[in-house]
Amino acid sequence: MRKQFTRKSILTGLLFSLLSVGLVSFSPVSAPLYDTPQISRFEDQILRYVNEYRQSKNLAPLEMNAAISGEALKHSTAMAGGKTAFGHDGFDNRAGAIKRQLTSARKFAENVAYGHLDAKGVVDIWLNSPGHRRNIEGPYNVTGIGTAKQEDGTIYFTQIFVAR
Repeated sequence: MRKQFTRKSILTGLLFSLLSVGLVSFSPVSAPLYDTPQISRFEDQILRYVNEYRQSKNLAPLEMNAAISGEALKHSTAMAGGKTAFGHDGFDNRAGAIKRQLTSARKFAENVAYGHLDAKGVVDIWLNSPGHRRNIEGPYNVTGIGTAKQEDGTIYFTQIFVAR
């Protein structure tokens, strides 16, 4: 039997997870999601939903960038593996690493989430959070998305936004 999640239950779970950072035990991490063709399409779907929303607000679409996606993937993998707490720890280091690769980068933001979510589900959660929505609507033109999956199926998402 497949369990159905409502928007309210997903948001409640996300809020609880934010409140309980550090109190959660982590399962071992399976292969990062980027290893399979399905997941690269998954990350492309996240970008598509973000860009559809941006277009509805008359904002320019974001362009996917491999260097930024690499930093997002490292963060998602670290969170999924329990090496760093769920959240934005190390954001300044990620921004610095991106700045070294993209010297024209001048502004950065980041959205993270985790759960048993599909691409639309994670974007919907971000859009229903004022801070995350502000990042999606921000003056950014490039982005990177990284995902990592635990053995229990929990997916960790990181999207980094960059203005060049």
